Amino acid sequence: MAHKIILDTDPGIDDAMAIFFAFQSPDIELLGLTTVYGNVPVTMAAQNALTLCELAGKNDIPVTKGVGMPWVGEESTYAHFVHGEHGFGHIKPEPPKGELDPRSSAQFIVDMARKYPGEITLVAIGPLGNLALALRLEPELPKLVKGVSIMGGAAFVPGNVTPVAEANIWNDAHAAEIVFAADWDLVMFGLDVTNDVPFAPTFVDVLAEKNPTLGGFVQESAQFYMDFYSQNREDRVCFFHDAFPIAHLRHPELFELTEGHVRVGTGTLDRGQTVVAPKGTTPSPLWNDANTIKVATKVDHSRLEKLFIDTYAL
Repeated sequence: MAHKIILDTDPGIDDAMAIFFAFQSPDIELLGLTTVYGNVPVTMAAQNALTLCELAGKNDIPVTKGVGMPWVGEESTYAHFVHGEHGFGHIKPEPPKGELDPRSSAQFIVDMARKYPGEITLVAIGPLGNLALALRLEPELPKLVKGVSIMGGAAFVPGNVTPVAEANIWNDAHAAEIVFAADWDLVMFGLDVTNDVPFAPTFVDVLAEKNPTLGGFVQESAQFYMDFYSQNREDRVCFFHDAFPIAHLRHPELFELTEGHVRVGTGTLDRGQTVVAPKGTTPSPLWNDANTIKVATKVDHSRLEKLFIDTYAL
């Protein structure tokens, strides 16, 4: 049976790779792309999502525009130094022909959850403002969705924006605090697992060979991305963080998970920190009263890479 998902995204090079992976997956039913600021401003994120749909011939998939600012604080400075001026490396896409769904991303999430109660997994691969707002619009949302899978955070490893914080959570820490505290089945795919799986440059070459249109786009856009990730390294590498939650939905046996109580930092120094206390490791009620989540800590790299390649070849 196919997994119904809503993909909350800020495209983004690795977002593009993940979106195409979802498009190509026969056991994923993508109900919509909800966009958020993060790698790029939200207006660009929405246009980029439309562009990816058109490139893949998926013009029937709704795309919505969501929040453009953090829950608290000033507008983001974005990650153009990682993803390029337009979000796709050196590629400057033509303006998409399609139009956005008129609903906000948060309203779309609520509407779909009400339409398919208990069936949808929310897959969030950007900052979490849309999910936080959806929780405000519909406090019963955790009872209406099947689960939540998040690409973000760093439970037992250093961050990539600050010594303690990963970019998606740091970008909207107060929204993340709301989302992580909600009473739903949440699995976090953070730097613990995504930064542990570098991909060689030949990986995108194989994607392009298997799928010249979608894989070719990933191959071309990822060159800029690889330039960033290969700084101060002897080898040239790339990371595709955002596809991990979708891979887990399809093949959970590839991953090892740790269950624990989570707190999200919102202070000046700990902004965006995701601290996880594994269950049974502390007597402190400050932690044992916190919400419980699952954190991906290991993945079978070779089988994951094969899954990506085989799916692009479909």
